[in-house]
Amino acid sequence: MSLHEIYQKLVQNIGDTTWPEWVSTVTQVVSVWYARKNHVLVYPTGIIGVLLAAYVYFFMVHPPLYADACLNIYYFLMSMYGWYNWVQKKDATQYTYPISWCNKKELLIGFGFFAFFWAVIYWVLIGMTDSNTPVLDSLVSSTAITAMWWMAKRKIENWLAWIVSNIVAIPLNFYKGLMLFTLMYVLFLLMAWWGYVEWKKRWRSTTTTLQNNKTLP
Repeated sequence: MSLHEIYQKLVQNIGDTTWPEWVSTVTQVVSVWYARKNHVLVYPTGIIGVLLAAYVYFFMVHPPLYADACLNIYYFLMSMYGWYNWVQKKDATQYTYPISWCNKKELLIGFGFFAFFWAVIYWVLIGMTDSNTPVLDSLVSSTAITAMWWMAKRKIENWLAWIVSNIVAIPLNFYKGLMLFTLMYVLFLLMAWWGYVEWKKRWRSTTTTLQNNKTLP
């Protein structure tokens, strides 16, 4: 497919984009923006987007992207969990879950989630559905499952997992003709890298402040 054909397909599909896709895209972009800023509004805005995305993947794509649809239901549940975590505080100035790196246990759990869900989702897709993209669909889902769990605990590694998930989601959505979602994942990829850089800066700043406070008489 030439660049001109890709452009024509892009314009045509965007013109055919339904309102659930538009609203889902806008709210999810806003959600990722809030995530980058470490703001709790990442969750209420994200909830709107993922529920609409689940509807699109289940009922508006043929054959349906089952794993991605179920993934967005998981996003909803983890958003409720993450929302609760993010507002918890140890005291008036310190959050229970500040921005931090994963320890060894959290890394192992994350990679365990990834391996387990990739295998299970792939097996379900090839054995119980008419999915024609089981490898990519299961890979997007398993990396995103890991990313969402780390994000609920404000772990910096969540951005790295999102980067991998978005890289795979771009060609998957393009192949399915979901051009607006394709553009959304391109934007998500850029914002995930931006979020990773910004969260590292915030972590360094917080760590330096805490160390300085400890040295004060």
